[in-house]
Amino acid sequence: MKRSRLLPFLGTVLTGLTIVLALGLIIPTLATAQSQTPLLISAAASLKDSLEEIKPLYQKSKPNVTLTYNLGASGALLQQIQNGAPADIFISAAKQQMDTLEKSGGLLPGTRDDLVKNRLALIVPTNSQGVTSFSSLQNSTIKRVAIGEPRSVPAGQYAVQVFQTLKIYDALKPKFVYANNVRQVLAAVESGNADAGLVYITDTKISNKVKVAAIASETYHSPIVYPIAVLKSSKNPQAAKEFVRFLESNQAKSVFRKYGFIVAN
Repeated sequence: MKRSRLLPFLGTVLTGLTIVLALGLIIPTLATAQSQTPLLISAAASLKDSLEEIKPLYQKSKPNVTLTYNLGASGALLQQIQNGAPADIFISAAKQQMDTLEKSGGLLPGTRDDLVKNRLALIVPTNSQGVTSFSSLQNSTIKRVAIGEPRSVPAGQYAVQVFQTLKIYDALKPKFVYANNVRQVLAAVESGNADAGLVYITDTKISNKVKVAAIASETYHSPIVYPIAVLKSSKNPQAAKEFVRFLESNQAKSVFRKYGFIVAN
C-alpha cells in the first residue's frame, strides 16, 4: 500500500478504536446510573439526626439505592404530598397527618406502621434559673415561649394540649413565639430569642446550649407516635417497602434509641 493511502487508513482505524473504547467506558456508566433506585423520604424534622446516621448503614447493604430526605413540619409535608410533590415514604410526628392521607387513599395498603414514640420537654438556656415546671412559665421574668406553629407542627399541637390541660394556656398565649418546625424552637432557645420552648426530648440530645426544665406527663397530651407508610404514588414501592423494613430492624432501632426515641414495636 502506498504511503499516501496508508496514513488515511491508519487514521480511520485509530478513530474507530477510540470510539469503541469510549463506548466501553460510557455504556457501563449508563448501566450503573440506570440501576440506581432513588427513594425520597418525607419525614418529621425531629428525625433528622437519626435518619442521617441510618443512611450510610442502609447503603452499605443496598448501594444501588439513593436515599434523599425531605425534612420539615409534618403538616407542611402533608400539604406537599397532597399537592402532588414526589415522595416514596412518609414519616409523620403525629397520627393526624397520616390518618388524613390514609382516608384519602394516599397510602399503599398494608404498609402503615408505628415506627417510634417520643416525649415532650420544656427547655431553657443552660444558664437560665427559676424555670422548673410548666407553671413557672407564668412568671413575669419569662417573656417569650417558643412553640411549633400548632396548625402544622405536631410538637406545637402537643404543647397547646399540655397548657390547656394545666389550665395555663390563656395566661401564656401572649408570650408565644411560633416556629415552623421543632428544630426552629430549639434554635430560638439556644440563641436566647426565647426564654423557654417546648421540643421533643430527642431534640435536647443534640444541644449543649439548653437544659431540660421539665418533661410533660403523657397524660397531658395525645400519644406522641411517629407513623410510617409507603405512599401509593411511589415510583419504587418495592424498594420503599425494603427501606421501611430496615427502619424497623434491630440495627435501625439501636440508632433511634441512641437519640432518645422509644421504639414503638
